[in-house]
Amino acid sequence: MDAGEIKKYLTELNDELRAIGVKGEICLYGGAVMCLVYNARPATKDVDAIFQPTMEMRQAIERVAATYDLPSDWLNDAVKDYVVPHQQRIFFDFPHLKIFIPEPDYLLAMKALAARAETPDRDDIELLIKLLEIKSAEEVFSILVKYYPVHQQIKPATQYFIEELFK
Repeated sequence: MDAGEIKKYLTELNDELRAIGVKGEICLYGGAVMCLVYNARPATKDVDAIFQPTMEMRQAIERVAATYDLPSDWLNDAVKDYVVPHQQRIFFDFPHLKIFIPEPDYLLAMKALAARAETPDRDDIELLIKLLEIKSAEEVFSILVKYYPVHQQIKPATQYFIEELFK
């Protein structure tokens, strides 16, 4: 899904919520934020998010999937086990759907913790470091520990990659 498609499907999700008389909230994460907010990549395979009210949102998400022949998990909450309290800001404010995004430092912490080799995660980390004007690997690691103190160990390959960015 590219940015235009994501916007279209989120607009449709608002319409589905209006049809059932529900107001929903959603916070986007991962590739969807990198694509929509930072234009860091042309597309993402799905939209990672936390949303409420859960049951009604799932029903509306399924209806959008059926309408546009999307996979049932086009918008999913698989990220929920990795989310910790953080600042959010409103990105879109539709009549029946408020869409939030995390601050870039939180997104960097999530990306650093979950980074996978040979994926856009590495490019995302690099972009967020530049955006935040971070000057050292230690700054990156302190942001990670700020949000994920229990997970102070990031993958060795990710740690090495981050350290190499500053050499």
